[in-house]
Amino acid sequence: MILVTGATGHLGNVLARELLAAGKKVRALVLPGEDCSSLEGLEIEIMEGNILDEDSLELVFAGVEIVFRLAALVSIEEGKEDLLYRVNVEGTKNVIRAARRAGVRRLVYTSSIHAIERPPDGVRISEELSFDAHNPAGPYDRTKAEASLAVLQAGKEGLDAVIVCPTGVIGPHDYRRSEMGEMFLSWMRRQVSFIIEGCFDFVDVRDVARGHILAAEKGQPGQVYLLGGERIAIDQLRSLVQNASGCRTPAIKIPLPIALFLCRFTTLYYRLARRRPRLTRYAIETLISNSFVSSEKACRELGYRARALSESVADTVRWWLQNRNRVQATLRFSLDLPAPRLLQEEKYRKN
Repeated sequence: MILVTGATGHLGNVLARELLAAGKKVRALVLPGEDCSSLEGLEIEIMEGNILDEDSLELVFAGVEIVFRLAALVSIEEGKEDLLYRVNVEGTKNVIRAARRAGVRRLVYTSSIHAIERPPDGVRISEELSFDAHNPAGPYDRTKAEASLAVLQAGKEGLDAVIVCPTGVIGPHDYRRSEMGEMFLSWMRRQVSFIIEGCFDFVDVRDVARGHILAAEKGQPGQVYLLGGERIAIDQLRSLVQNASGCRTPAIKIPLPIALFLCRFTTLYYRLARRRPRLTRYAIETLISNSFVSSEKACRELGYRARALSESVADTVRWWLQNRNRVQATLRFSLDLPAPRLLQEEKYRKN
């Protein structure tokens, strides 16, 4: 049995699909009352629990051979440091302890390229760099780094654990309308776009999911693998989206000083409007920072490969054209995380 935490998310539901296609038995850990529409029609076990409630994990982890620890809080806005720490760090430590008690054979932890120290331009980002728990870029980076260090420490203490670090994930089956999904949709509308100059490395969610499976099968204990794709300028990515969708509209580039000034007011605006943050200082600094990523180790040791970004964009646009009317915009589930609840036997549900 394979357990996926965070299975309802973008990467989580795609990983579940890839595992099922490979003939694996999959169990999904979901929050009590969580929307599981992204898993609809999939032959998997769905069990309720909460990574912040260690007692609720005992039944969920029973009989599990491999755990994919995906569930995390992703935030590019300020003011959520405590919640980020609880979910990303304490939640990971709870999963580590639950895995030990259950005798899990391997834990695959999903970290992030943002958890790694940000080197200056000219230095390629690779596994030789360290996880930076004091990264000044933001609390998301720090909490993912601290959780990664906890996994590495658990590996030194005997737990068979592997860490994978995806770059910017895009792709189909984006039922939660991720930040990148919202951006793609905005570029597919017949309206003027406001963009900021910058670049980043983007990778197809299906390739990341397969990279996870390869890490579970071939990864060396205690090792870290970067799962990247292709580095591209934001305006070029927008052009790919518009070409694939047949929607061509003007774009206005916001000068960096003006964008940074506007960021002083956007956090309050997004909270009042209950909208997914997009223009934040963290997002801007990410786009102008070093984004030259090497996935050579994953290619060499795991057999990892990433498809062409143009193919991924075309598939993503096609999926959105077919599904955008039935996928509602939502805030990330863990922004309003339910209080921990004990998992009772009768709450077990099978899809």
